[in-house]
Amino acid sequence: MHSPKKLAAALAATTLLTGCGLESANGLVPDAAPGSIRPIEAAEGEPITVGAKAFTEQLILGKIAAIALEAAGFDVTDRSGIPGAAPARAAMLSAETDVQFEYTGTGWINYLGMAEGIPDQQEQYEAVRDADAENGITWLPPAEANNTYAFAVRDEAVEELGGIATLSDIAELPVEERTFCVESEFATRVDGFEPMLEAYDIPLGDPDGVPRDNVSILDTGAVYTATDSGDRCNFGEVFTTDGRIASLGLTVLEDDRGYFPAYNVAPEVVTATLEEFPEIADVFAEITPLLTDEVLIELNGRVDVGGEEPADVAMDWLVDEGLVERV
Repeated sequence: MHSPKKLAAALAATTLLTGCGLESANGLVPDAAPGSIRPIEAAEGEPITVGAKAFTEQLILGKIAAIALEAAGFDVTDRSGIPGAAPARAAMLSAETDVQFEYTGTGWINYLGMAEGIPDQQEQYEAVRDADAENGITWLPPAEANNTYAFAVRDEAVEELGGIATLSDIAELPVEERTFCVESEFATRVDGFEPMLEAYDIPLGDPDGVPRDNVSILDTGAVYTATDSGDRCNFGEVFTTDGRIASLGLTVLEDDRGYFPAYNVAPEVVTATLEEFPEIADVFAEITPLLTDEVLIELNGRVDVGGEEPADVAMDWLVDEGLVERV
């Protein structure tokens, strides 16, 4: 039986999440039984809320976390589909959500307000872990998967553009070939598009760099299709673990000046929740080491290319890895 305090907290979280628009795209948590993830005795029937942002990889990771915690014995509320980084962060800080997978670079730059990211993946994790502890957030050890930003070009244009392989090579192209498709968030991030162009000596708005007319601001999916077609841009902003890169035949350019920070996937937990249920760390210790770039590319592709549901993809992966069993 839940304590009155926990029941009140659960009800308050539901009210606050609904009030600020943190509605789940699909709150269903498929039934699962323990596999290598073992039951937590103290967690039996206890409420816990899992958050995830509203893009494919986050929806899959949110379902993975929700299914795993259910198998461990928690009464899980799934809040996958939070519309953006700011409300997802606010939900964690207010303990409206208890757990979510986040990205080390996002935590460091977007949430903690640091001016520059740290390219070294372990250093970036340790820095955000130590700094965010003061905010009542515990970052558990990260995955190998590093979903950082990158730019890609359609395979068939690589030779047309002189065998382009690196971001530095863009500066060697005629100005009219320096055309880009980016999404709105990346266009305005402090670690985003304009600073990247500065770092590669092709400043935005400079007639000898990248004229503003050379840039199209599109929705994420449209960036991929426009890059693939080549009609609006030669270079499109992509995420390095996105399954559409391979399916569309895109070549990712090397970030040869090390501009983009590390964005390793890592579970973060409200510290008070983790102190009450320290075995949560054991649950994620079963999951996180298995999350590589290759795994996320495959899982993301099953949703974005194959049209499968994130919950089904998450469950299949957890079962295949022996982490949980189907009920």
